[in-house]
Amino acid sequence: MTQSQRASADSQPLRTPADYQAQLDEKCERLTRLFAGYPLPKLEVHASPAEYYRMRAEFRIWHEGDDLFHCMYAPATREIIRVDQFPTASRLINQLMPVLLDGLRPQPVLRRKLFQIDYLSTQSGQIVVSLLYHRKLEAEWQQAAEALQANLRAKGFDLQLIGRAHKQKICLGNDFVVEQLNVAGRQFTYKQVENSFTQPNAAINEQMLGWALDVTRGSEGDLLELYCGNGNFSIALAQNFRKVLATEIAKPSVDSAQYNIAANGVDNLIILRMSAEEFTMAMRGEREFNRLKGVDLSAYQCNTIFVDPPRAGLDDATVKLVQDYDNILYISCNPETLQANMQVLGETHEIARFALFDQFPWTHHMEAGVYLKRKAG
Repeated sequence: MTQSQRASADSQPLRTPADYQAQLDEKCERLTRLFAGYPLPKLEVHASPAEYYRMRAEFRIWHEGDDLFHCMYAPATREIIRVDQFPTASRLINQLMPVLLDGLRPQPVLRRKLFQIDYLSTQSGQIVVSLLYHRKLEAEWQQAAEALQANLRAKGFDLQLIGRAHKQKICLGNDFVVEQLNVAGRQFTYKQVENSFTQPNAAINEQMLGWALDVTRGSEGDLLELYCGNGNFSIALAQNFRKVLATEIAKPSVDSAQYNIAANGVDNLIILRMSAEEFTMAMRGEREFNRLKGVDLSAYQCNTIFVDPPRAGLDDATVKLVQDYDNILYISCNPETLQANMQVLGETHEIARFALFDQFPWTHHMEAGVYLKRKAG
């Protein structure tokens, strides 16, 4: 390996607050230009911490003789970049990274064919670490991994270890963490499962939840949420509505949502295990679903809908469904597909609130939020 390939990922020039503000200003300008065709309220800008903001991180593992280290591949050249510290990730991940490797190095049974390490951390101090292998994991591996987990816990880490291989998942305890988020003077509890989607930037997540609560304050009627995940938004928003109906297709996320509903004492929220497309068909009477037995959709007076879709945005049928609601709260991880959806939604609705959330500092990506109200007349 050449010296350039072994350059550490944290050896870049130090970034200053002015550097951060400049990249944030560029995103604000780009987002405003993208929606220049619409009457816009003042853009509400939510900044991220410039460092230690990402709660999840994945690293490939490079083996060199008796040594091993975290690494990444340079996108343009595919060179191996050694990563000793990673200021993008949370402080907890950075604290654990060297200690974990120190525990792995003297253990051939834990090192052999280890090719990736995934971290899922929290602001509450809990962390799950997944060790990924290109081999079957035997009883000898589990014994060594249990000893490593005990050693790391003795060093003060509130940690769960997981071993993954082809068709294998060995959990040495739980496969989840419990996060605590502080939003508008209240603390919310969220179960977050390893290998399932969670919001990566906890500080920005708190700001998104606070913004969503603010724009829906004083709402009347009920709320429908599509793509609810682990209930991140619907649980926080339930206090602003009479009842909340939410949909999610991924079973681990639905299970987490049910846990989170109970943990937060929410009694006016029901989660349906359905895709947005399936729910659209059910609402339009195009198809019946056994999963809706016992659920009286007519009992809900949903005049507000919340969507936080994947990067592809809303499909054509769901856009039409969303258009039926007086108030639309739309969080987008891809403003370009949000803008494409707005070409339809803008026919009937106008943007009442407009926000940028810097979920991924130092990258091209940005998160946007719009609150749409039906046009008068």
